[in-house]
Amino acid sequence: MPLVTALIEDSITIRENLIPALQELAGAEVVGVAETATDALMLLEGLGDAWHLAVVDLFLREGTGLTVLRAGQSRLPHQRMVVLTNYPTPEMRRRCAELGADALFDKSKELDLFFEWCNRLAP
Repeated sequence: MPLVTALIEDSITIRENLIPALQELAGAEVVGVAETATDALMLLEGLGDAWHLAVVDLFLREGTGLTVLRAGQSRLPHQRMVVLTNYPTPEMRRRCAELGADALFDKSKELDLFFEWCNRLAP
């Protein structure tokens, strides 16, 4: 059974590389993509309880991933939210944890750890 995933990322280059990597390295099926916080909220709401993982960037074309995390605080127990960012400061890690992020990974240095973490989520 695939890891049903929503990708919240505004960079097309990152999306084009991350989607096949998620499929190959984590058994994920990316079922939706959003570039803005508003689109992300609509995507997750539209998926209801069908999604397992939301991969969230902090800086979006409009709004921030923090808004997405805040809205996701009422998600179901089988749903995980992970932040994948180029801005993994201690303060940002703290804020994301406070908003309910299950994990935060640095895009430039921790992709192996990110994929290992995703593999532990197999539904």
